[in-house]
Amino acid sequence: MHRLTHPRVTYFWLTIALTVIAGLAITLTTSRSQAKTRTSTAAAAKPTVVLVNGAWANNAMWSGVIERLQTEGYTVDAPPNPLQSLQGDSATIADFLKTIKGPIVLVGHSYGGAVITNAATGNHNVKALVYVDAFAPAKGDSALGLDSRSALAAGPTKFFNFVPFPGASKGDAELYVKPSVFEQAFANGLPAKEAAVLAATQSPVTYSAVSAPSGTPAWKTIPSWYVLGTIDKAIPPAIQLFMAQRIHAHITRVRAGHLSAVAAPGAVAKVITAAAKATS
Repeated sequence: MHRLTHPRVTYFWLTIALTVIAGLAITLTTSRSQAKTRTSTAAAAKPTVVLVNGAWANNAMWSGVIERLQTEGYTVDAPPNPLQSLQGDSATIADFLKTIKGPIVLVGHSYGGAVITNAATGNHNVKALVYVDAFAPAKGDSALGLDSRSALAAGPTKFFNFVPFPGASKGDAELYVKPSVFEQAFANGLPAKEAAVLAATQSPVTYSAVSAPSGTPAWKTIPSWYVLGTIDKAIPPAIQLFMAQRIHAHITRVRAGHLSAVAAPGAVAKVITAAAKATS
């Protein structure tokens, strides 16, 4: 004979079971929500890294650096530098920076260093400046003036092709580094085939941009880092060291030519992440 279960007893145990299941579901949902919140908070804590190319390069030069930074969870932007005028280029980057919410690490290569020096002035979201084989001008300095001892600045007509452009003021032109000079003085330390491709795809800068005086420097109030290429022939190491010491930058020496971001992207990325962590 089968033993019959009273309906009230069955209902009691069913209620208990449903309550336990509901409790487990709430616990799991809460745990997942907390984990997601922790992940989102960690991601939000990382600053946005903005990379600014210099003259005779373009934003593709940052590819190796970008890949490494993105792997570490950083949001990275590399807006193209117009290379038309120091004031205009700086204003373009400054406007771009205003579209970014939260902290920023601003990085500049070569002439891009002069641009970030001006673009970051007055922007409280920029927490660190990183100069990569770059100009770090004081007020009134020009790129060519700082670089007066380099091979490129010593004889402009010998090293540059002067190309006219629409709307140019008298005496102004776009400067292209001659291919042979590019490989020897700008892309030294890189394989010849790679240097030849970079020479063919170089982005010219106007003569007026590299000879224009710089404004109030952002490095006066923003902590700075400097990647110094020890075999750089475009901006000699001694000039780089002078600028890096003048701005009280944290200096990292890399055995590379002027394109250390291409030759040693891991080392450059490491300096950028160090700046990010130190100012977050």
